Amino acid sequence: MTRRVAVLGAGSWGTALAVHLARVGHEVRLWARDARTVDEIRDRRANAVYLPDVHLPEGVVPTSALAEALVDTDFVVCAVPSHGIRSVMRAAAPHLLPGAILVSATKGLEADSMLRMSEVLAHETQHAHPVAVLSGPSFALEVARQMPTAVVVACHDGIALERVQAEFKGPYFRLYGTDDVVGVELCGALKNVIAIAAGVVEGAGLGHNALAALITRGLAEMTRLTAAAGGRRETSAGLSGLGDLVLTCTGSLSRNRHVGMELARGRALQDIVSGMKMVAEGVRTTGAALALGTRYGVELPIATQVSAVIDGRIDVRSGLEALMLRRQRSETETT
Repeated sequence: MTRRVAVLGAGSWGTALAVHLARVGHEVRLWARDARTVDEIRDRRANAVYLPDVHLPEGVVPTSALAEALVDTDFVVCAVPSHGIRSVMRAAAPHLLPGAILVSATKGLEADSMLRMSEVLAHETQHAHPVAVLSGPSFALEVARQMPTAVVVACHDGIALERVQAEFKGPYFRLYGTDDVVGVELCGALKNVIAIAAGVVEGAGLGHNALAALITRGLAEMTRLTAAAGGRRETSAGLSGLGDLVLTCTGSLSRNRHVGMELARGRALQDIVSGMKMVAEGVRTTGAALALGTRYGVELPIATQVSAVIDGRIDVRSGLEALMLRRQRSETETT
């Protein structure tokens, strides 16, 4: 059955999801804030900035009018960068159809509040709509090219979860369900921080041993914080945890890995970020992750060193040495 879906955010991930949802038979309105961007997407039938080689099916209608995008929509996918989600959803809330399901497709934490994205969506919509979270190992370009992808959808509302699974599935796009919203979102946010560190290791030429160790200890860090915040430890071993971590730490399309590699080569963070088309969420998430660690009494040594490097308090080499010279301990300590 054809559904009407609004995708808010015409970056690479929002565009890829819009293309996918149109391919599986839905009417999709793809919203972007900038009218010139929308005109160009409409004329080219492609997003020249983010996915220039991917043709938009006829079922995708670009628009810069938020109210138009949200008319009679059954699902609202929010793929806006984390720092813009609150303002967009505040503007969107009055136009939402009663019963519409919100789907968060952004991996990050709100910098000042430390809130997860689903919490921001729920707050700005007065908790009037079910909120599902879409996460997992999924480069936008590969989804747009119909390459096999498996992700997780997390939701406390079992009926809403099943509806998202049913309506978003495709021959190359598989969704596993869970009610561990906390675990899925925190894993999705923290893996970006670890990926910056992985990029540093790779950019510094430290070898595969170091990268494997970094990913493994990064997973332990993610697991500790997730469990302390109320998520399930096993979620960290799943698609939204280990799966997404491995992809983001090793894949050539990873924005956060790219930031780390460029830092290791001596470039200033501001120069790196200003030269990127897409947002590297790990840069903004690091501080919020550390604040959460403090709240829950969880040590985050990798995130601590990433933060120090990003802020310019230490250089890359000093950060790596600080990790290697930490007190040796049992591998299974949980704090």
